[in-house]
Amino acid sequence: MDNRRIVIKQDVLNALKKIGVKNGHNIIVHTSMKSFGFICGGPQIIIEALIESVGEDGTIMMPTQTWKNLDPSYGVHWEEPKEWWDIIGNNWPAYNKEITPTNSMGAVAEMFRRWPGTIRSNHPVRSFAAWGKNANYLVNNHSLSDIFGETSPVAKLYDLDGYVLLLGTGYDKNTSIHLADERANYPSKHIEENSCAVLKDGKRERITYSTLYVDGEDFIDIGNEFEQNYEVKKIKIGNANVRFMRQRDIVDFAVKWIEKNRI
Repeated sequence: MDNRRIVIKQDVLNALKKIGVKNGHNIIVHTSMKSFGFICGGPQIIIEALIESVGEDGTIMMPTQTWKNLDPSYGVHWEEPKEWWDIIGNNWPAYNKEITPTNSMGAVAEMFRRWPGTIRSNHPVRSFAAWGKNANYLVNNHSLSDIFGETSPVAKLYDLDGYVLLLGTGYDKNTSIHLADERANYPSKHIEENSCAVLKDGKRERITYSTLYVDGEDFIDIGNEFEQNYEVKKIKIGNANVRFMRQRDIVDFAVKWIEKNRI
């Protein structure tokens, strides 16, 4: 038996309005297409509904990460034989924000990065794309070593008092919690070296840089406890669970949670 529901664009528009998405909002969006059921029109109608909901005075941002560009020694090509890793590392294409596809970000983010008017940050591994009034402010000057920190797109969204919209995804995909990771103090917090391929003067070059170790294993626990203390607006679109929250609320809560619970 097929238990999927069919979703049309008006369903998305109605749901976004009902949970409080308004003209002028600045929102980071995480989406899982398969969670909805059948979307009539695919990723296109999701993006159109988001843009129409925030209008020209608002901004939509999505992560467009390309973490398979990392050196294979970090385990990002775990599905391939280890004896291939050196070959992969020496030949993986350098990041080009205009053409490099996303890795595991989903069909909506992949279409969004190429959407007319969307601009993408220069980070070769942890890029973001944004459309709208504050797009340039959010994604410009994305520092190589400051992936999710104080100069990153997620921190700039915090400064704008933006929102988080989870369309069929859970807190494990809530990138804003990485900002809390940057701000929190805990014993196991540490810096690591990353290596990836970039373009310099039109030529491929592998570079190494230092950045905070990215850890998201406890994000679901953070989200579950967060919902016991803060208002998270929820609705269903088709088969998908949708959550809408103020970014400052989840980030500030997560800082305290991490400092209390991480060793």
